[in-house]
Amino acid sequence: MPGPTYDRLTALDSSFLLLEKPGAPLHVASTLIFEGGPLRKPDGGIDADAVRAHVAAQLHRIPRYRQRIQWIPFTQRPVWVDDDRFNIEYHVRHTSLPRPGNTHQLKRLSSRIMEQPLDPARPLWEMWVVEGLEHDRFAIISKVHHCMIDGVSGVDLLNTLLSPTAECEPQAEHRFIPRRTPSPFELWRDEMVRRARLPMSILQGLRHFLSEAADVRRDVLSLASGLADTLGTSLHLAESTPMNRRIGPHRRFDWMEMDLDAIKRIRRSLGGSINDVVLTVVTGAVQRFLQRRNINPGQIDFRVMTPVSVRAANEHGKLGNRVSAWFLHLPIGEPDPREQLREIRARSLELKESKQAVAASMLTDMAEWSSSTLLALGARNVTRMLPFNLVVTNVPGPQFPIYMLGARMLETYPLVPLVDNLGLGIAQMSYDGKLFWGFNADYDLLPDLPAFVRGTREAFTELLRLAEPEEAAGAPQIPATGDANRGAPGAEPQLHLVGKS
Repeated sequence: MPGPTYDRLTALDSSFLLLEKPGAPLHVASTLIFEGGPLRKPDGGIDADAVRAHVAAQLHRIPRYRQRIQWIPFTQRPVWVDDDRFNIEYHVRHTSLPRPGNTHQLKRLSSRIMEQPLDPARPLWEMWVVEGLEHDRFAIISKVHHCMIDGVSGVDLLNTLLSPTAECEPQAEHRFIPRRTPSPFELWRDEMVRRARLPMSILQGLRHFLSEAADVRRDVLSLASGLADTLGTSLHLAESTPMNRRIGPHRRFDWMEMDLDAIKRIRRSLGGSINDVVLTVVTGAVQRFLQRRNINPGQIDFRVMTPVSVRAANEHGKLGNRVSAWFLHLPIGEPDPREQLREIRARSLELKESKQAVAASMLTDMAEWSSSTLLALGARNVTRMLPFNLVVTNVPGPQFPIYMLGARMLETYPLVPLVDNLGLGIAQMSYDGKLFWGFNADYDLLPDLPAFVRGTREAFTELLRLAEPEEAAGAPQIPATGDANRGAPGAEPQLHLVGKS
């Protein structure tokens, strides 16, 4: 009989399980919109069985999708074990909007599905095939626990399930033979052995860093500076704002799109990177949000946390989290968007030089050596001491069309989860020449989420006008949005912002 096999979660992956609380699930999600294409059935529905069979045929390439969590006794450390009761019917589900369903209704459905936690006794993912969407379209709402993926591995996963060509032949499902689940004693014994070896592993990692450094003295000083900067930031609590309060269990999910080429034109005209431009747009949106709440933005030190991938080239295609973070002050008190962009660009360059992301990653790696009790206590209390007001993620996706069994993906709107005292999260993903924004908000803290989305578009339009004053002057006015969440009255809002080419 083969011996027991399992995969251990890293400290970072484990923290996403430990951070999860009732009413605050920690899965990443997205709403993908497709044209009906060859998946359209004669009765007007969508062939969800074909989608389910296609996903099942790819699972041998994503073994984590057939594994569940098991906990090591006497510790709070989890491992992945094969699920001997795996059932694809549970994970790929089928639902419908009332025909003809519009974008407004899809957002409300997305909010309801995304706010529900995943079953911890099963593999931590779900896909909902949603038919009934107007204009011959359907949607897939995807949920994957954050302990399984980060943004970059999420894109790798998308590339696994979808195809770069419309021609895709159905494939047969590979036979799944679950590996034997280890006993509680075996898990505990292996954990004790691993801890005894950890000090040597940490020393080896440090030697690797020193051997790879082009200028050891410069890089060590830079790393030390980054560690000091990271620790200093983490000890500085974020100031209170209307979006930084205790959250409830319900969510509002809204979205919009921007033309990626327009963002690049802003970058070429005004300077900075694409990420700098995006953060400047967020700065303008936050500024407008606070002013609507009668709060002076100039009196608040507003900080964002933006994840930074530290995934090596040979780690692409692997699930799990290989991500660190930057903590960045947003100049929301500065009225001139050009000055906002200059300040953000300067701070971004400082962070690159300081190696803050590498330092934060090293601290995360050191958590592997920490007591499981200390790790659990830290995870449970971290939301009380958040050093940032907002999370903003920006993940590059494929810049060409991709397909689900010949049905072209048109749009993809990502979601970043919320934790206590973090009432809003902003996620972006670029795809096929567009930048798609997803806004996840606490239902009660941000009843005016559509106004925040509208303010984001206004901030982008203002930057575009500064970059291209003559072209922007002749651009059409962007209509206001309505409420994009459950129970919201009114007609379907227009939520697209496409820069003028």
